[in-house]
Amino acid sequence: MEINKNLNKLASLLLAKSIKDLYPNAILGDFKINEDGFAYGINFNGEAFGASQFNKVKKQMQKNIDRAYKIEYESISKEVAKQMFAGNKYKLELIDDANGNINICKFGNDFVDICENLSIDKLSTIKAIELNNVSGYYWKGSSNNDQLIMVHGMAFDSQSSLEQFKKELQDRSERDHRKIGKDLELFTFDEIVGQGLPIWLPNGQSIKSEVENYILNLLRQYGFQIVSTPVLGSKKLYETSGHWFHYRENMFTPVEVDNETLVLRPMTCPHHLTCYKYRPRSYRELPFRIGEFAFLHRYEASGGLIGLERVRQLQLVDTHILCTPSQMKSEIKNCYKIIKEVYKTFGLTVHSVDLSLHDPKNTEKFFDNPKMWAHAEKQLRGVLKSMKIPYKEMVGEAAFYGPKIDFQFKTVLGKIITVSTIQLDFLLPERFKLEYKDSDGQVKTPIMIHLGSLGTLERFVSVLLEQTKGILPLWLSPIQVEEILVDNEKHAKYAERVANLLRKNGIRVHIDNSDERLSKKIFNAQTHKTPYQIVIGDNEVANKTISFREYGKTESTTIKPSQFVTLLKKRIKSKK
Repeated sequence: MEINKNLNKLASLLLAKSIKDLYPNAILGDFKINEDGFAYGINFNGEAFGASQFNKVKKQMQKNIDRAYKIEYESISKEVAKQMFAGNKYKLELIDDANGNINICKFGNDFVDICENLSIDKLSTIKAIELNNVSGYYWKGSSNNDQLIMVHGMAFDSQSSLEQFKKELQDRSERDHRKIGKDLELFTFDEIVGQGLPIWLPNGQSIKSEVENYILNLLRQYGFQIVSTPVLGSKKLYETSGHWFHYRENMFTPVEVDNETLVLRPMTCPHHLTCYKYRPRSYRELPFRIGEFAFLHRYEASGGLIGLERVRQLQLVDTHILCTPSQMKSEIKNCYKIIKEVYKTFGLTVHSVDLSLHDPKNTEKFFDNPKMWAHAEKQLRGVLKSMKIPYKEMVGEAAFYGPKIDFQFKTVLGKIITVSTIQLDFLLPERFKLEYKDSDGQVKTPIMIHLGSLGTLERFVSVLLEQTKGILPLWLSPIQVEEILVDNEKHAKYAERVANLLRKNGIRVHIDNSDERLSKKIFNAQTHKTPYQIVIGDNEVANKTISFREYGKTESTTIKPSQFVTLLKKRIKSKK
């Protein structure tokens, strides 16, 4: 469900008017609209304001609605606007920043604010309002400016729409990978380590390892060989590839060592090309497929860092294919099959598929070779059409060296992010002077395909957690079995024997020997979304059995530990 942006803009003005009614000394800043509603930044001039004042403000907002003020819109010159907003330094800055006339909205006896024509002439159009948060922020995002209070809310044309949206917000909160990561103790960040540098806790590392093993096995099935290359690269390497000129702003500051300039690598493409080039190649060796689970480092502005979705250190299953022109289409189709199999295994739903093209007008961002671009884009477009994959074209979103197919996902925050990608590259093989001897004896240049089968591991896990709400399949769960003891003293020895049997069979198990009540232990196991819970009491010890139940179910089953192991191993192998 999407909010009505114009209605929420009007609601933010209604909020500002009501705040001024109640707090005459308050100075209004500016409003913002996002997918969750509206927010207005206000300087309360030293007066205390928080969520405890929401009811008072909402009553005042309703009073202003009931007064049936006429809403008027007008366009005025900057000079007139400066006179109108004299004394409000924030509005004066906005006026100075604007181009041309200033659009204003007026209602009540004295209220006026900067706003375009919303095509709404009655405040009564607003039928339901919710104020839900206050936060601090610096004017225009600079810590050198005043700190204002941002009052957040949302408005709808019916109470039922508001209630529906609140339910959706609750669902979003439950799906937010940052919350899930904290609840399940998967990962954390610490400023003393550094911004955007994820710390994977034991449970998160377990998920990472399972994903890594899965994807490496899948790639091997498609003929990829796995390599390992340095986390650093020389400036000369990136000058040769073109990244130094086209990707410099996303790279960390280089370091000088022994008269050599080194950079933390942002990608492995140049490294992998050297793996191909270290000896002469024949057409019989193509396609040449290599991959690596590589640590990469990319500079991201601190304001853009969002949990695992956008980080500064990341791991990428970076794979590359060098092939002949006749092999190109079949290799791209195989890349698509790999991505499709990944999404099926993990149960993920793609939002859209984009064909990202270059912008011929932007010769700074994209390598200036119109003939190469036309050929590469035609090839990718043809493959998508032949496979009958619905897609949309996005001009200006290509990599600097070639067009790409991007697999897009929608996050709980409403952002569209790229996870997997297939990129076609005629440029880098030429820049690195890659060659192969063809069947006719001629020396030729191979074509390069970049495959990101699941994108960065961090972003992939963020999407996985959000789409599953953290309810992971058995094979992927960091703790697959939780052993719950009825009596920590009496049942500990048998519980440890069962746990050892599970561990020897590769099953991840944890024993809850805390002092909590039995019901609390079961509740904790459910909260942590553990696939199986075993309860061990007197009967289980006496009969050498275990009683288990699956996550989300109430019925329990009693069987021998060996039978339980067989059941779990079968389900783990199936990856269902």
